[in-house]
Amino acid sequence: MDSAAELAIRARRAAFNRAIAEGDAGAIGAILSRDCVMVTGSDSAVVSGRNAQIKAWRREFASPARTIYTRTPISVVISRVEPVALEHGHWQGIEAGSGAGSGKALAFGDYSAKWREVLGEWTIVAEIYATLR
Repeated sequence: MDSAAELAIRARRAAFNRAIAEGDAGAIGAILSRDCVMVTGSDSAVVSGRNAQIKAWRREFASPARTIYTRTPISVVISRVEPVALEHGHWQGIEAGSGAGSGKALAFGDYSAKWREVLGEWTIVAEIYATLR
């Protein structure tokens, strides 16, 4: 972890994780690019665009059986030719309301995310998730 870009991306990922835990769809939206794409982990549904993702997160946050997802970056590789980066890591979903660190793990897997720097801010362009359990 030696570049300012990598540190910025890791900080944005931590902010994304906090936004999920706090149920803050607006904070999530600020980290997504306008035309971002997410491929979900279980059924490979494609969620296209910032507004569609915010809508999906609001539905998730309103659910009485809410899951809190956490992404943990393992590596962030910064391009030397374009203002983009690729993040790889693990994700998990735990039961909400179980208390910090004591939630029942419901699912986990791996992910990759492509980031782009625009006007000094790193935003998520695309994410793909694989549910492994």
